[in-house]
Amino acid sequence: MDHTRHTPLRASEMIQSNLSDAVIYGPMDEKIGTVSHVHGFGSDLKVIVDVGGFLGIGARPVALDASRLNFMRDEDGTVHATTTSTKEQIETLPEYRG
Repeated sequence: MDHTRHTPLRASEMIQSNLSDAVIYGPMDEKIGTVSHVHGFGSDLKVIVDVGGFLGIGARPVALDASRLNFMRDEDGTVHATTTSTKEQIETLPEYRG
């Protein structure tokens, strides 16, 4: 997917209703996981991403600082994010137990 034509989200758009269910893509454009929910706001915003598993079964939540993710909208308005972290790196993070 070519993300260069996608519109970055503004800070004011970084809210639960916009980020919930957003797909997170890694550096090789592989799907890493999906946003389940968010905590905090501004520079303290944590994004809880379900990773691992197959078709949602066996996935576990991990917390990422929103600063590690580049959220954007594609041509259809769908919100997604990219990260420089690989799927393997994200999957080694401890399980989030909010």
